[in-house]
Amino acid sequence: MRFNLIGPFEIVADDGRIYRPGTPKVCQTLALLLTRPNEIVTADALIQELWGENPPRSAVTTLQTYVYHARRMFVNESLVPAGRSLIVTSAPGYSIQVEDSEIDIRIFERLVSQSRLELSDDDALGALRTVREALDLWRGPALSNFPAGDMLTGHIVHLEELRIRAYEIRIECEERLGWHRESIPELRKLINDYPLNEWFHGQLIGALGAAGRRAEALQAYQNVRRLLADELGLEPSSELKQLQARLLSPLPQKQAAPRVPAQDRADPREQVATWTGA
Repeated sequence: MRFNLIGPFEIVADDGRIYRPGTPKVCQTLALLLTRPNEIVTADALIQELWGENPPRSAVTTLQTYVYHARRMFVNESLVPAGRSLIVTSAPGYSIQVEDSEIDIRIFERLVSQSRLELSDDDALGALRTVREALDLWRGPALSNFPAGDMLTGHIVHLEELRIRAYEIRIECEERLGWHRESIPELRKLINDYPLNEWFHGQLIGALGAAGRRAEALQAYQNVRRLLADELGLEPSSELKQLQARLLSPLPQKQAAPRVPAQDRADPREQVATWTGA
């Protein structure tokens, strides 16, 4: 069985059938349990997710009803083998007993971590294959078929941040492999999706310069300079200014943007646009 949260929430049975629960509150309950598989999620956390700061007086009883409906759904839809118990009541809440390999967000997290290690070992091609596999798991905005509460919203933000890191790894792999021209269309799309991410802008400027398209690279610099000024009242980062200076030098070098690992960047002007799920 497979639980897919990166996109519309769905359950894929062992026989390939895809089932999407029709009750939003049941989806919320299951999704929150799946963000912490094999761990106890307290009833208070589940109530916070379902009703926020204004739960009804019957919140505990109603939560028990949603858990009951979830258990019945697995049985009625023949989603689990007979005798397998997924949702376990464990004071002070509930846990769902599944393997990490059955949850797409856990697979995504593992693949991104693996690609980072491969890249740090200078295996750019292996890292590129791995991070592409990770990004292929995205079928659209996470948990997009029901409204998420406070608890799940935090997990969605985490997933989006990790998705951006995955894109950064993919671009860095292509840069190390010398695939500057190949990365340009993707970088343009990423800039459209995350317009305030200076790192993506820098990589586009560097890729255009390395591909011999200096005029376009300079225009890309002017675009981000205006964007930062209009939206945030800021000047481009020193890295972007250095890229422009190299492009304007009498003997321009074909040079891509400097690699700055995501975890090493601390420039407060780097912003992340609201997730579009593109």
